Amino acid sequence: MLRFLLKWLGFSVNSKETEEDLMKKFLIVGLGNIGLEYKNTRHNIGFKVLDHLVESEDLKFETQKLGDIATYKFKGRTFILLKPSTYMNLSGKALKYWMTKEKVPLENILVITDDLNIPFGTIRVKTKGSDGGHNGLKDIQDKLNTTKYNRFRFGISNSFSKGKQVNYVLGEWSEEENAALSERLDKSIEVIKSFGTAGVSNTMNTFNGK
Repeated sequence: MLRFLLKWLGFSVNSKETEEDLMKKFLIVGLGNIGLEYKNTRHNIGFKVLDHLVESEDLKFETQKLGDIATYKFKGRTFILLKPSTYMNLSGKALKYWMTKEKVPLENILVITDDLNIPFGTIRVKTKGSDGGHNGLKDIQDKLNTTKYNRFRFGISNSFSKGKQVNYVLGEWSEEENAALSERLDKSIEVIKSFGTAGVSNTMNTFNGK
């Protein structure tokens, strides 16, 4: 059934790839902006989570079309890790390209993004929702033509004064936040592994609010 749907949607399906193979493939998209000036900003937490996973597993990113790509194998699953090189407001272009190229089912996509509406470091995995004014999510919603895709929201809190939201989001982590980030990044890797092995519902039950 999945093979039929993929063909109907215009995917080129390799006959050697079984439906089971396709269901064990996951696209993990970390949102962020390219450039050293953005590297340690709150808005780049998606990049930071994937960087932490790649470093901890001694992997490497390769620059390819529309983004940097690394492949992580874990418990029979293949995780394709993507850091779009399109800048935040065109994130959907890179996601759609790699989703199509790798024939990843929509339910096997996880987008990692910052969230102003939850406390720093708090994890919230959701299967659908609005873009919340986030330009990266807005473009993904537009390119996928749906709000029903999995997202992993990493809380950055809203500790900014009126009119200072942009400076806060594009600002660097405080000393206190930096001190806590390592443990939060380790926890984020657990979320990604759980998403691929235990499923999104179990992942939400285990990690949301933690």
